[in-house]
Amino acid sequence: MIPIGGWTKDDDVPLSVRMRQHEAVIAEGVLDPSWTVLSIFPSPMLYAGPTEVQWHARARIAAGVHTYIVGRDPAGIQHPDTGDFLYEPTHGAKVLSMAPGLSQLHILPFRVAAYDKKAGKMAFFDPSRKEDFDFISGTRMRKLAREGATPPDGFMAPTAWKILADYYQSIAKK
Repeated sequence: MIPIGGWTKDDDVPLSVRMRQHEAVIAEGVLDPSWTVLSIFPSPMLYAGPTEVQWHARARIAAGVHTYIVGRDPAGIQHPDTGDFLYEPTHGAKVLSMAPGLSQLHILPFRVAAYDKKAGKMAFFDPSRKEDFDFISGTRMRKLAREGATPPDGFMAPTAWKILADYYQSIAKK
C-alpha cells in the first residue's frame, strides 16, 4: 500500500489518520501482514485527471516498480456545472495503455468495487446484480463518520472505521 503523502484537498483525510487506518487494516488481517508493505508516495494529489495518472505511473517506474495497479478513476473529477464525472471508471487504465514510454510497466487495472449488500462485504461490482451494490462515496463516508454513524458491516475494518470516525468527530467539536 502506497498512499499519497503530499498535499491533498483540505477536506481529505490527513496522512497521519490514513496511515493509522492502513496499519489497522493490516493488523486486522484484511491484508496479509506477511506480504503487505506500507510506505508513502510523497507526491501531492493534484486532481489532474489523466495527466496525474501518468505522473503516478512514471514516478513509480523511476523508483523501480515494474507492476502498477491503476485506480478506478482519475481522482473523481466532476464537471463544475453538472456534477457529472468527467472520466469513466476505466479511463485511467485506458490512458496508461496508450501513453508513450510505459511499455516496460505491467499495468493492472483495479476492478470497480462496491459494498455487496447480499454478501455483507466489499466485492467487485457485478453489473447483472447492480441493485445489490451500494457505492459508498468518500463524501458519504465522511458524513457517516462526522455523524458518529457506522457503515454497513463488512464495508471497512472496524478499527480503521473507528480511527476515521474519531478524527471527524474530533474536528466537529472544534
